Amino acid sequence: MKGREVDITLNIDRTYPPVLRRPAYPASPRAREAMEKHIQELIQLGVLSKNNDISRMVGYLRLLNNYTVPDRYPIPRIQENLIQFSKAKFITSMDALKGFLKNVLMPKAKKLLRIITHCGIYEYLRMPFGIKDAPSHYQRMMNTIIPAELSEGWLIIYIYDIIICSDAWSLHLERLARVLHKVAGVNIKILLKKCNFSLKNSKN
Repeated sequence: MKGREVDITLNIDRTYPPVLRRPAYPASPRAREAMEKHIQELIQLGVLSKNNDISRMVGYLRLLNNYTVPDRYPIPRIQENLIQFSKAKFITSMDALKGFLKNVLMPKAKKLLRIITHCGIYEYLRMPFGIKDAPSHYQRMMNTIIPAELSEGWLIIYIYDIIICSDAWSLHLERLARVLHKVAGVNIKILLKKCNFSLKNSKN
C-alpha cells in the first residue's frame, strides 16, 4: 500500500490481562475455507503476517477494547453538517475503500492484535476493523489530508464518507477534482458502487 500512511499505537490500561493460551473458535469446513482465503488476501495486502513469536501473546479484541484508553479525537456530527448543506444545488458523496488499512500499527500495538486460527497465529500490521479507536485514528488522518478544503466549508468528511456541496455546476466539478486529486495522491481508493456523483438537489 503506497501513499500516505499513519503510524498507530494503542494506549492500554496497565491492568489489561493478555491471553496467552486460547483455542481457535470452532468453524465448519466451509467457514475454514473462507477464512483461509481471507487470510491470504490480507497477507497479500500487507495487512496480516504469520506470527512466529514464541511468547504468543494474543489480544482478545473485545476484551482489548475494554482496556483501551479512548482516543478523544472528535468525529463530526453528520446530521448537523447535512442540515447546513441542505441548500446546496449539487452534492457528491463518495465512500473510501478499506480506509482503516492506511493506518500502520506500531510494534507495541501489533503484539496486542494477534489472532488465533485453525491454520496458525497471525499478527495485524495495519489497523483492523473492530478496534475501539479506529474511527478516531482514521478521521484524524483524513482531516490532515484535506485541511484547506475542509476549512472552506463545502466539504464534509465523516470517517469513510466524503461529501462535497456546491451552488454552481462548474464550481462543483472543480471541487470534486480537487478532492479526488488529494485522495489519489495518498492512494486512498474510492468504492465506486457507493458513490453518488454530482446529484442535483431537487429542493433548490
